[in-house]
Amino acid sequence: MEKKFDVIAMGELLIDFTMNGTSGQGNHLFEACPGGAPCNVLALMNKMGRKTAFLGKVGKDQFGTLLRRTLDDVGIDTSGLLTDETVNTTLAFVHTFPDGDREFSFYRNPGADMMLTADEVNPEFLAQAKLFHFGTLSMTHDGVREAAKKAVKAAKDNGLLVSFDPNLRPPLWSSLDLAKEQMEYGFRFCDILKISDNEIQFVSGKEDYDEGIRYLQDTYQIPLILLTMGKDGSRAYYKGMRVERPGFRCKTIETTGAGDTFCGSALNYLLEHDFKHLTGEQLGEMLTFANAAAAIVTTRKGAIRAMPEREEVLELIRQNPA
Repeated sequence: MEKKFDVIAMGELLIDFTMNGTSGQGNHLFEACPGGAPCNVLALMNKMGRKTAFLGKVGKDQFGTLLRRTLDDVGIDTSGLLTDETVNTTLAFVHTFPDGDREFSFYRNPGADMMLTADEVNPEFLAQAKLFHFGTLSMTHDGVREAAKKAVKAAKDNGLLVSFDPNLRPPLWSSLDLAKEQMEYGFRFCDILKISDNEIQFVSGKEDYDEGIRYLQDTYQIPLILLTMGKDGSRAYYKGMRVERPGFRCKTIETTGAGDTFCGSALNYLLEHDFKHLTGEQLGEMLTFANAAAAIVTTRKGAIRAMPEREEVLELIRQNPA
């Protein structure tokens, strides 16, 4: 079957309000940046020339309209983007610290992205892609969790590669035990896992990253695990290989979307290569590009509209030869 899309992602689509200075009266100013991890991943892949589509829900409000228009602008297919008539679009306020790190305040109780139901997931739509990507924020509540599980099953039944990013956001879970349980569901079904340093410690209970990854490999037999370590770079674990590449130093203003940019870059590379026969050299090349792309995004506000062009990433790599 001819595939219409390279990748379909499912999950939250929201507005990230990021701090952007203060007014003349000394009040915080926030910039409304379209975001949400799955669409950040798609936005990067679009920049790399991929055909992408999104499955999710926004509210029938100004923010929902803005998000739909943004996806149309950047070229993400919105035929799977539904509108909820009664529940508002999810909002996230990003509070930035001096080192560029951040914490989130979410307005999502409920938010429209939680309202997607299993009935609204069409397996034939998912069958049109080569790869399916999801995270745990589409698994925080019962209804949308059933929708996510139906989508994962459709992806597996149709032979898609499945990519999973736990993307742990503790404020959105009724309990961290439930978060861990849903992360474990993702581990069981994914071919590609993108996980951060603090997430691997959370799920494995091990301080040492390699030990934590080994625990995941032994328990779930995940073919490829990508570990992100912020400014320290990233690692790939694949068929007994462990490949590491350093991060790129740049003037970070905000880290929102960096992990998603890394993830989208890696998925783009994997679609260009034979997933079953990757070499150590290829894994290193993939990590270097993904690290560079993620570094560029930390120098900009927002995520979906902040994604770099391929040439920008290659230029940063050229400026910083290993």
